[in-house]
Parts: sequence; structure tokens; C-alpha cells
Amino acid sequence: MKLPHASRRDFLKWSAGLAVTVPHIWVSPFSWAESPNERLNVAAIGVGGRGTDIGRQAAQLGNMVACADVHRLNAENFAKPYEGRCAVYKDYREILDRKDVDAVTIGTPDHWHVKISIDAMKAGKDVYCEKPLTLTIQESQLICEAVRRTGRVFQVGTQQRSEFNSMFLKAVVMARSGRLGKKLRAISSVGQATSGGPFPTSEPPEYLDWDFWLGQAPKVPFCENRIGWNFRWWFEYSGGQVTDWGVHHTDIAIWALGGEDTGPIEVTPVSFEFPLGRELMLETLLGKRRWEDLPVAYNVAKTFECDMVLPNGNVVKLLSGPNELIIQGELGRIRVNRGSLTGRPIEELTEADKKWLDEEVRKLYRGKEPGSHMRNFFECVKDRSLPISDVFTHCNAVNACHMANIAMLLNRKVKWDPEKYQFVDDEEANTLTKRKQREPYTITL
Repeated sequence: MKLPHASRRDFLKWSAGLAVTVPHIWVSPFSWAESPNERLNVAAIGVGGRGTDIGRQAAQLGNMVACADVHRLNAENFAKPYEGRCAVYKDYREILDRKDVDAVTIGTPDHWHVKISIDAMKAGKDVYCEKPLTLTIQESQLICEAVRRTGRVFQVGTQQRSEFNSMFLKAVVMARSGRLGKKLRAISSVGQATSGGPFPTSEPPEYLDWDFWLGQAPKVPFCENRIGWNFRWWFEYSGGQVTDWGVHHTDIAIWALGGEDTGPIEVTPVSFEFPLGRELMLETLLGKRRWEDLPVAYNVAKTFECDMVLPNGNVVKLLSGPNELIIQGELGRIRVNRGSLTGRPIEELTEADKKWLDEEVRKLYRGKEPGSHMRNFFECVKDRSLPISDVFTHCNAVNACHMANIAMLLNRKVKWDPEKYQFVDDEEANTLTKRKQREPYTITL
């Protein structure tokens, strides 16, 4: 099914019209001292590690009324602090059936993000979903269309857009201001993936619904190394470090270099290492081999390097090096990660420059005050505005990471048409934009 291209600019026009025709439920300024009756009712879906983190953040700003996880112990542990006020479910659809739930957080493994998000929006819920939002480029197209159709507020959990003392926002402002030069290059350096295996299989524990956990992914025997943190190292459920950490710095890089409305139009692989071999993974992803026949071992790219060209000619290099984002032009170079923002253009800022930079950061942050990514979501739910990590720019960033994986699997340059939402004259690459989904867990709009 071909869907129309959904850009952030289209959504801004559409949502502006919506604001005129649909009355706001909340009319008073946002307040952190609201009574329980005035606070949003929220629910958390997927409450292992990171899912618990974002659920707890949401509970500080709203009333946590329910949680769901196919891992029963995760759900029970998450609900304990709320002393009976947080109902526990295995099936997230029971949460979506509740009329008293205003918004949900989603912290499941990546391969569940889009289905649960679309189901939630169709049920009238606003959504905060962890990154990377999608498993495939096709899922990016589907989730953008779902946001357009439903008009729900959707925040993606790329918290570098809000937090860490605004260092990433300042880097974006510096790059977009021209102070580093007109032609820019960025190095999105995000660390290596984990390799390992073969691992033993076993019967799943009684507290885990293994078939439900697998969802759309291939039916395979239970392996403890497939769940928890380690789901990231399997193409069945993720894109590896390329998408997991890659989308954090690459999202900021593409924003800083002026490509947020399209993503890259060309991606070239430079180097890579696939633990099970590139050819084996390519043939499996193309449907020429069965997933069930793969060794029970981590299979995503361990090391990687790709060059991404944006429509304006600026270039982002995504690689598995030390954790940092470097942006440079003919006039200067800056470096940022979650610990620091450095470089001569930063060190030479005057007091007047710093005041200018702070003002520009607030403009970049769409008129709100940065500092808390979850708070930005709640504020946008209440005034029905576009969150700072909107679904459209995020999908352009995560698609860049998907393109990097595709280019490496094919071992050649790929060209992307952002208007047609497909690769240019490349049947194999376009086949890799989607996956066969297992019934009954298919994604439907």
C-alpha cells in the first residue's frame, strides 16, 4: 500500500487548522501543582529497563493508573510503588480499552513500537514512545500516516532534544546559524554493538508469554539472550547499535545540518562487520533463507561506517567510534556528547553571544522551556502542539540509520527519493524497507 509522504511542515499546517476547530480540554496554564483530578491519567506499556524509566517519569506528572507487559514480573514490579492504584495487565489492548487513560508511554522492544503506537492512537490516546521508533522504513511511513489521521500528540524518546543542559540544542543552533561555515560535515560516533553466541535455547519461563513477546517477528525457540537489554543485537527485533544509539546523535546531526525534513538522499557504506556474515544476513532479510535456520547468535553489525549526503550537500558520517558528535565547517568545529560541549567557537562566545544563543535555543525549542523531555510531552498534550521530538523528523532520522544498514548489507551506495519514500531504481534495497509480519501481530492502520 502506497501512502502519501508526511512531512513535519504538512503536519504543522494541519495541526494549526485543528487548533481552530477543536476546543482544548485544558484551558489553564500548565501547572505542576495540579490536583489528582486535573492531572492526566497515564499508563505504561512495556516496563522492562527503559520502559520503567519513562513510566516513572510520566507518573511524576500524571496519575499512573495501569501498566502492561508480557513479562509478568516486570509489570508487577513496576506497579508496586503505586500501592494498588496501578492495574496490571499482560495484554496492552486492555489498557487501550479503558476510557480513563489519556496517554501512554511505550517502552517495549523496537519491533513492537509501531503496532502498539498505532493501536493506541486509534484508541484516542496520546503517545510517548521510546526510540528507535521503527523497525523498518515501511513502519516509518505507517506511523507518520497514523499521526496525521488521528491527530494525536506523539513524542519520540530522543531526549537529547530536551535535556543534558541544552548542549545538543546549542550545537544545533551554532551549526544552523552559519557560525561554523556554509558547508558542514558531522561525525555521528555511537559505539560498537555486542557480538556473541551461539546461545542455548530452552523453554520460556512461566511468567513470560513468549509468543506475544515475539509478536510480528519469526517464531523461534526461547533464548534468554533475546530478551531484556540484548534484544538490540538481533535484526529480528532491532537495527543494532546503528539504530539504537545511532539515531540519538544522527538525529541531532541531521537537524543541525538542515536535513530534518527529508533525511539523506544518498548513503554509502565505508566499512562494516557482521558477526554471521553480510551475505547470510542479506539473504535472510531478502526472504531467501529462513530466520529459524540462522545460528542462535547476535547478528547485527558490530562495527560500521557510512556516509550520508543530505539534499543541501552536507554530509553525516555514522560510525562505531567513541561516543560523540562532531560538527565542522570551514569556519570552526564543535564537539558534543552528554557530558560536554566544546570547541573554539564555543570557547570564544562573548556574554552577548551567550545571551543570543540562549534565546535561539528557546526559539528552536518551539517556544517552550527545555529541560525535561517528558514534561515537553505533557505540555504538548495539554496545548495540542507539536512535541520537540515529533514523529516526522524522527522518522527521517531513523530512516537514515535503516538506510545505513541497508547500504552495508548490499555493500553499495543507495539513493533515496524522500517524496516517493523509496530507493531509486533499486529493487533489492526497496525489498529491505519492509519485513514479513507474523500473524496475528501484523500492523494495520
